[in-house]
Amino acid sequence: MNRFPLWKYALLLVALLVGLVYTLPNFFGEAPAVQVSSGKVTMKLDAAVVPRVEKALKDAGLQADFVQLDGTSVRARFRDTDTQIKAKDAVSRALNPDSANPGYIVALNLLSRSPTWLSALHALPMYLGLDLRGGVHFLMQVDMKAALTKRADSLTGDIRTLLRDKNIRHAGITRAGNAVEILFRDAAARSAARAALAEPLPDLQWTESAAGSDFRLTGSLSLQAAQRVQEQALKQNITTLHNRINELGVAEPVIQQQGADRVVVQLPGVQDTAKAKDIIGRTATLELRLVDDSAEAAAAAAGGAVPFGSERFLERSGVPLIVKRQVILTGESLTDAQAGFDGQTQEPVVNLTVDAKGARIMREVSRENLKKRMAILLFEKGRGEVVTAPVIQGELGARFQISGRMNTQEANDTALLLRAGSLAAPMEIIEERTIGPSLGAENIAKGFNSVIYGFAAIAVFMCAYYLLFGLFSTVALAVNLLLLVAVLSMLQATLTLPGIAAIALTLGMAIDANVLINERVREELRAGASPQSAIATGYERAWATILDSNITTLIAGLALLAFGSGPVRGFAVVHCLGIMTSMFSAVLFSRGLVNLWYGRQKKLKGVSIGTVWRPDAPAAPAAKA
Repeated sequence: MNRFPLWKYALLLVALLVGLVYTLPNFFGEAPAVQVSSGKVTMKLDAAVVPRVEKALKDAGLQADFVQLDGTSVRARFRDTDTQIKAKDAVSRALNPDSANPGYIVALNLLSRSPTWLSALHALPMYLGLDLRGGVHFLMQVDMKAALTKRADSLTGDIRTLLRDKNIRHAGITRAGNAVEILFRDAAARSAARAALAEPLPDLQWTESAAGSDFRLTGSLSLQAAQRVQEQALKQNITTLHNRINELGVAEPVIQQQGADRVVVQLPGVQDTAKAKDIIGRTATLELRLVDDSAEAAAAAAGGAVPFGSERFLERSGVPLIVKRQVILTGESLTDAQAGFDGQTQEPVVNLTVDAKGARIMREVSRENLKKRMAILLFEKGRGEVVTAPVIQGELGARFQISGRMNTQEANDTALLLRAGSLAAPMEIIEERTIGPSLGAENIAKGFNSVIYGFAAIAVFMCAYYLLFGLFSTVALAVNLLLLVAVLSMLQATLTLPGIAAIALTLGMAIDANVLINERVREELRAGASPQSAIATGYERAWATILDSNITTLIAGLALLAFGSGPVRGFAVVHCLGIMTSMFSAVLFSRGLVNLWYGRQKKLKGVSIGTVWRPDAPAAPAAKA
């Protein structure tokens, strides 16, 4: 009646061992470390960097606990912060000889002190939120000058197209700062151009002047248009940062505007600061340009002077490529980018989708430049690199693909960066720091102490009131807490102060289930049932009540999870997980302990469950086992 089969005890034992293993990392603390990751989209970090880091540390006379490749980064752990800071400088000098163009990001980090065997099992400590542990804080400044310059470049292309459509001849179109200058041979052509451009381009204010024997028409952005361009650039950059961070799985980011041209980024509970910096620092902008295939360009690629109207960039292989300055399309027109495979060659490609305006431009450009190369450039921190330069094989539209010496991982990385959005203007990190707990160490201690003291108070009450059954309930409650922390650690959840409050609430709800069970057993004993029958019936009848109460509470928790945000969402996550673990521990685990203790006794005369008040004997205590 009150005996579990062997497989049930094995299940409980496995759950207990898993809980212990995945809870342990939270007690080892963290050690200072240095982390090296790739600083460019086109540069990938591999195992060859590990010996370079080890050599740099050896040359500097520094000793690391270990240096290892972990995913896409190399980590070196040290015993103290002094060694960590010295190691960061030594590794940075060795890997980045040109500090103005760093190829690797070398950042300070914290690594768990967990033993290697725990890390091999992916047993990692859970993160703590900004209000408990702090996190990564970035203050970024948007290059508004670059935003205005980009807008002027776009207007230059629009002006050239409009004048060609209207068949108005000109002597040249150039950009001068944030203004566009057009030269004409006669005043009549200038007047016709001004009339033709006034309505399609309302953001420009036109002025006429003389330029030697030519007639100049200058279009400058109005003050309102310039302010609108800057506001849109800031909003698009904030949206892009949200997309990048969310798609890469950083939990609960805080991204908000500060002032007219700055953005604050806070990533609570992020342990991998190098990865966070890499995500935020990848301020890449996408541009599509035609490759200059003239004889002058071929000579420039060999080391000669670059022709007027063109620029020199490097392909991934390091070969120089001469591309035209005129920008065909920017990342603003890109709506989607997905990695895939070419249907004929089966080589990795990136499938791009552009908006209606971009589709019109791509059709016109591709129709006029068949069998010519089109370069796709990524600009990071003011430096451009050629991702690929495919040949235009046919007329392109809203959907097209890019390829060229990419493996599957490179295609996925490129698609991720492009899909997350192109920044409207470059951004630079002007402040980087790890912020401390906002509530202070004293409040943090009080939060954890509330759980400890609450658990101790519950344990004392249960043991005093329900005796041995109270001890069983206390052990089940401890297992519940163990499993909850283990699940949070396995999910790599971010624990905040509201999460600690949810843990304290979980303890009360979990013990409530054991109180229901114990009182049901008491009722059966009071009705005259045998001890073995009272235990079996008490657990069976209490189960329906426990299930109903937990389901209704779970519905409320899921509502908070679905519609809440920030601290409310953190509370809801712990609350919902706590309900799951409490139902397992309060019912199954406590029943296993009771069965293990009393189930083997065939002639059980009584159970240790405190005083049982019977109608015929108000003060008759139950016999002890």
